[in-house]
Order: sequence, then structure tokens, then C-alpha cells
Amino acid sequence: MPRLYLVRHGTASAGFGADRDPGLDQLGRAEAEAVADVLAPVGPLPVRVSPLRRCRETAAPLQQRWDTEPVIEPAIAEVATPTDELDGRAEWLRRALGSTWDRLEPGPQAWRQQMLDTVAAIDTDTVLITHFVVINAVIGAATGDDRVLIERLANGSVTTVDHGPGGFELVTAGVVGTSEVL
Repeated sequence: MPRLYLVRHGTASAGFGADRDPGLDQLGRAEAEAVADVLAPVGPLPVRVSPLRRCRETAAPLQQRWDTEPVIEPAIAEVATPTDELDGRAEWLRRALGSTWDRLEPGPQAWRQQMLDTVAAIDTDTVLITHFVVINAVIGAATGDDRVLIERLANGSVTTVDHGPGGFELVTAGVVGTSEVL
């Protein structure tokens, strides 16, 4: 049964409604180093990373310690939103976080299913450096909870799940934080 370490990227220099692809701010870089400290003893392991800059930058310290090249995995990028307009994206996400997957539009539902299928197909212990909604969707799949927002996970938190024939099993949820998603 593969063990998956789902890492929420470090604090970004801009929010979901302000920049499509911000890098990490100073705190985010420190969080990335802290993640590498926590995960270094369990590896080296394969690393899959969202194509977005804040996730690639979060992976950098672990990449250096393990001397490994992360694989870019588009399926674990941010949730698909019905609009590309920055203000509209943020407004949609605010509503979505208070909802359930079955009440969202077909696009985000399809994104969730593709993401879960991709993550479920991983057959070896792996680190995934990804986003808040991705991790919440995996937690929901593991616990049978259809809410979009289950845990307000901190930037740089590590959620651990196992995956086997029966589906996902939550081992430990990441540290809950007060960080803003938007």
C-alpha cells in the first residue's frame, strides 16, 4: 500500500484572486525548508509537483536534499474554476469552499475525479506538493466527506494518506492553520 505525503505549498506572495502563478514569499521559503526537514528522513522518494510556481519552489529544498528531479503533475494543480478572471476566480472559490462537490459545476467535479484517479494510480511511496483544495479532496475521498473544505490546512503542512484496494486511508491530517486561501 503506497504512502502519499501531500504537502500544501508554502505561503505565496499573492492570493488566488490576485495572481495566477505567484512564487513564494519569505515565509513560504522558510516553510519549504521546514517541509524538507520533516520529510528528509523518509526518503529519498519520488516527488510529484503541481506545475504552479509556488509548488515548484516549495519542492526545491527537498529536491536539493534528495538530489532528485520532481515530476510535474498537471492533475494536482489548482481546482478548475468556471472563470479565468481573477476576481471571478476568488469569488467562485469563496462560494465553493462553503459547498459540497456534488453541488459544484461539472468542470470542478470532473477536475476532482481526474485528480483523484491520478493520485490513486500512484503505486509507490511518493511526495506530492500541491494545493489546499487538492489535499481537502483527497481527505474527503479517504473519509467519505463530500465537503470541498474539510480542513483549513496550514501552508507547508504535510497530510499523510495510504492507498490500497479499498481506496484512500487518512493516516494523519496536516497541521491546521490560519492562512488565507484567497
